[in-house]
Amino acid sequence: MNAVSSEALKGIEPSALGQRPVLTIEHLTVSFDGFKAVDDLSLSINERELRVVIGPNGAGKTTLLDMICGKTRPTSGSIRFRDIELSQMQEHEIVRAGVGRKFQNPSIYEDLTVMENLEISIPQAHGVWASILFRRTPAVRARLGEVATQVNLQDHLQKKAGLLSHGQKQWLEIGMLLMQEPELLLLDEPVAGMSPRERELTAELLRTISLGKSLVVIEHDMDFVKSIASKVTVLHQGRLLSEGTIEQVQKDPRVIDVYLGH
Repeated sequence: MNAVSSEALKGIEPSALGQRPVLTIEHLTVSFDGFKAVDDLSLSINERELRVVIGPNGAGKTTLLDMICGKTRPTSGSIRFRDIELSQMQEHEIVRAGVGRKFQNPSIYEDLTVMENLEISIPQAHGVWASILFRRTPAVRARLGEVATQVNLQDHLQKKAGLLSHGQKQWLEIGMLLMQEPELLLLDEPVAGMSPRERELTAELLRTISLGKSLVVIEHDMDFVKSIASKVTVLHQGRLLSEGTIEQVQKDPRVIDVYLGH
């Protein structure tokens, strides 16, 4: 990881670098045939904060991300990104507003090279006419190289994405998000299926990203959570169960009972 050394990151709490909320969720609820997958949930994410959301299966974690990115429409409540209300917006509008989403399984173009995957993620290359007129200028090439280096793929730019390891595919999708230059990244289980070394590099990558952007990460690997989280939110049955530092939530008897104890 070349952009910022791991030594420079030690002791830094990303949430301390920016105190203004970038995302504010108030009384958010979504019901499916009477079942409340998310129930009256309120929370906020600050600028340059790396927030981890944990909880047992069925707690509403992925549904929460689905509502933030516009995939699922909430039944009631508010989702404000900066001063923009997201709850009634379409997915592509939310992306343009500055919110990027990575799903559990990598969503990349396996028949294209790493370079081509990154390139087609540039907003200026979207659309028929834009793609025809788009040119790989020196500034574009520099940005491609910068992002490829940040996600540890600088030596694989000409490799077909389908030939990458599972962990490298995860990094490529994060790189594709970074090419869109979002202010808020939503990552669903980013280290699932990774080797221990890939997890270490991913933790360093996310800490580096959080120096300039806000992240919401869903994760089950508690060792990984400990290595990245400035603040942890615990969900249970669609509701907020506990919130605080990793040390605080690990000592919370309610969290031990419904999640960590199992």
